[in-house]
Amino acid sequence: MSTMFDTLLKLPLFQGLSQEDMTYILGQAKLSFIKYKTRELIVKSNTPCTELIFLLKGQIDAQTTPENQLFTYIETINAPYLIEPEALFGMNPHFKASYTAKAEMSVMKVDKMLVLKELLKYDIFRLNYVNSISNRAQSLYSRLWKTPASGTVRKIIHFFLIYAEKPEGEKTIIVKMEDLAKILDDTRLNISKALNDLQNQGLIELGRKVIHIPELGKLPIPTGNDKTEALL
Repeated sequence: MSTMFDTLLKLPLFQGLSQEDMTYILGQAKLSFIKYKTRELIVKSNTPCTELIFLLKGQIDAQTTPENQLFTYIETINAPYLIEPEALFGMNPHFKASYTAKAEMSVMKVDKMLVLKELLKYDIFRLNYVNSISNRAQSLYSRLWKTPASGTVRKIIHFFLIYAEKPEGEKTIIVKMEDLAKILDDTRLNISKALNDLQNQGLIELGRKVIHIPELGKLPIPTGNDKTEALL
């Protein structure tokens, strides 16, 4: 039981709750614990969000494709993690991305009515929930209003960063070279040269219509004062 307490108390929305509170919650609430096999679908994009889903153990791949269908962004996320808490309420309570198990992993699901009737009674849970949504909104706002740096390498790295949920970890982008050039308003030749230079430095791996980033945090952050352009 102590292992279960320790696991739950590490989850974003339960941090700060006492073991007494967790004992009551586990006794009153019907929490669903589910295991998934490698590549098994957990959530499909654009489906209604009727529950909070906590990644307890393992890794998931979050896959997002914009309406123009020009690329697909896949991000690997480690436990512990809460999947799109902002999708539970609002004008469009639907998941924005699809989530699959990268390897065998487990999640805990909490029904929306349980959140409303039980969990929101706790001040700490409410504060954690508000902070979680606020942090995501502030991060998104900051990225949307950040001016892309000039230069092909900087524009590419900015593209990698702006769609990331987390500014570190493994990312995969499925995109045609000409489509990436169109998105970044640059030439296909410049894009190809810049990507190959990043690959030669061991920062990315290129495949057919695939850009794989083993660790996003190792890429130089494109700011107006850095030496990113020297990569070329």
